[in-house]
Amino acid sequence: MEKDPTHGTSKKEDASGVEFNLLDRAFMEHPQPVYQKMREKCPVARTNGFSGVVLFSHDAVQYALKHPEIFSSKMEAGFLGNKHPLIPLQVDPPQHVKYRKLLDPLFSHKKMVRREPEFAKLANQLIDMFIDKGECEFNSAFAIPYPCTVFLRLMGLPLEELELFLEMKNGIIRPDTSDPDEATRMRTETGERIHAYFEKAIEDRIKKPGEDLLSYFIGAEVDGERLSRPEIHGICFLFLLGGLDTVTATLGCGMTYLAQHPEQRRKLVENPEIIPSAVEEILRWETPVTGIARVLERDATLEGVEMRKGEHVTVLIGSADTDENAFPNANQVDFERRPNPHFAFGGGPHRCLGSHLARAELGVAFRELHRRIPEYRIRSGEKPRYAIAIREVQYLPLVFGAGS
Repeated sequence: MEKDPTHGTSKKEDASGVEFNLLDRAFMEHPQPVYQKMREKCPVARTNGFSGVVLFSHDAVQYALKHPEIFSSKMEAGFLGNKHPLIPLQVDPPQHVKYRKLLDPLFSHKKMVRREPEFAKLANQLIDMFIDKGECEFNSAFAIPYPCTVFLRLMGLPLEELELFLEMKNGIIRPDTSDPDEATRMRTETGERIHAYFEKAIEDRIKKPGEDLLSYFIGAEVDGERLSRPEIHGICFLFLLGGLDTVTATLGCGMTYLAQHPEQRRKLVENPEIIPSAVEEILRWETPVTGIARVLERDATLEGVEMRKGEHVTVLIGSADTDENAFPNANQVDFERRPNPHFAFGGGPHRCLGSHLARAELGVAFRELHRRIPEYRIRSGEKPRYAIAIREVQYLPLVFGAGS
């Protein structure tokens, strides 16, 4: 049963000014202890370095995700450099429902399961390219090309332009600057490039339709009306950001954890039937999208902290996924944990559209990797390098073979 955190007193009478920074690399390497400290200190807090309020506790996060009428996703259009609302992310119920009716069937569980042989073929083609070398830099060799190739094939976009798509995605998610104003400028500039790219791609599909999602969107109808050009742009912009990052991040973080915990890795090798539940636990423990943004539609109070209409709120799902009050032995990674109601794919009406696709990709990847490379370790003298914003391992040098 959902707990109501709208009443009660915060654990910290004055939660303003708490030091916490999602963009700190040290935090991204080991976020779980920081999450625990912040939940104990103030489950809901105003923090330095953020506009508005951050929700740390599972109860507060769950409440926000389930109540979009209070914690709205309707952020201003340019928040991520986009000119049009990201569909369905930045659209709230009831309008949100019509877009989900259109998009959900495209990524149904049954359809994604039917694609698993295709995913396995791609995974093995990539493994073939580095297995005989006895080592690889996992991010560039597998974690990036595997889900990105799946995404580009689904959209009907050219595989040879992957570097361009990655460049544009990074320009939105992690612009190369620490200055907020410069970051906004870079996102706006990158957003213009993304819109220009998809405008041309849409025109090309109108002239020559294919069997891809982009062609489908051009002919699709919602409530008897064709999708408008801005609506198609909003869908494609969101798909670009989601399709090129979160599975890559989960693969990299998961393989890093398994390389550092060989006893856990051996469980997957010896008992591949637990891989589906192991994927869920990796998603919980290594939640890649650590926080999501909301804006208050009206005044609200959570855990004794008063918030005002129009304030921005960071819903810290990474913290919620390691909350001891929601998960027994939350700081232990249990590959057979059941139930496992994590928020790695969000929750409520805005639950991730591509969750079935991501689960299928991840399950196949971990199965094939551990079938063919049962022993591996991080190369001696080196360590993984984590990104900021999305919790992603950008550099993971692995060595294969006995003794790993």
